[in-house]
Amino acid sequence: MIVLALFYFITGICIGSFSNVLIYRLPKDESINFPASNCQSCHTALKWYHNIPIFSWLFLGGKCAFCKDKISIQYPLVELAGGILMLIVFYKENPELDYVALFKTLMVGILFIVLLALSMIDFRYKGAPDLLLNTGVILSLLYSFSLDGIKNALIFATIFWILRFILSKIKKQEAMGLADIYIFGIIGAVLDLKLGFMAIFLGAILTLPAYAIIRKKDYELPFIPFLSAGLFIIYIFNTYALEILGWLYG
Repeated sequence: MIVLALFYFITGICIGSFSNVLIYRLPKDESINFPASNCQSCHTALKWYHNIPIFSWLFLGGKCAFCKDKISIQYPLVELAGGILMLIVFYKENPELDYVALFKTLMVGILFIVLLALSMIDFRYKGAPDLLLNTGVILSLLYSFSLDGIKNALIFATIFWILRFILSKIKKQEAMGLADIYIFGIIGAVLDLKLGFMAIFLGAILTLPAYAIIRKKDYELPFIPFLSAGLFIIYIFNTYALEILGWLYG
């Protein structure tokens, strides 16, 4: 079990490392394949040993090996977050040696790393790349591995698409980002309908402290990070969430 956990952790930091490339390049419509990884300051191509997740940043002291310019701490933090997310999911799913469970664990672990990348892009650019949104939907459906998952994803996406259409007509402006509809679908695929609505409600609640802190007039707060956080929390604590729902509904 420990060996499997270590495998998932290493896989997580490697995918987290690749997600740094996605976070940096996709919003700029740059290729994620070419050119090879390079310093953002001097644009010198990096050696393979400069790209070892977490360790390269530590060994280089957070500086470029060539021009000595500082490398953002975002890189090791995202890599570490990828490993931690994968490890949490591993112990949550407790797949042991069931191949289907191992596959589903990998899918939902990668999904949360993708959602982390989407959240960072949404915070920075107020948008989300189609590539990551479509990847997230596919991963969520592979995780659900059932017709119920597909049905729930369609139900959530349809409900909130209709709500978006109605509110946009009333307000005469876009009331909800189209990218959010993808996230609603992902929530529906990963959770059932009851827990899904609870995750969305929790995501909405989490925006309140952010609005209180920012206090900027007409500021458009990105919703993807909070929806993703709501999904992750309810996914991890689904047993407690079900108990709360049971208490609420008697």
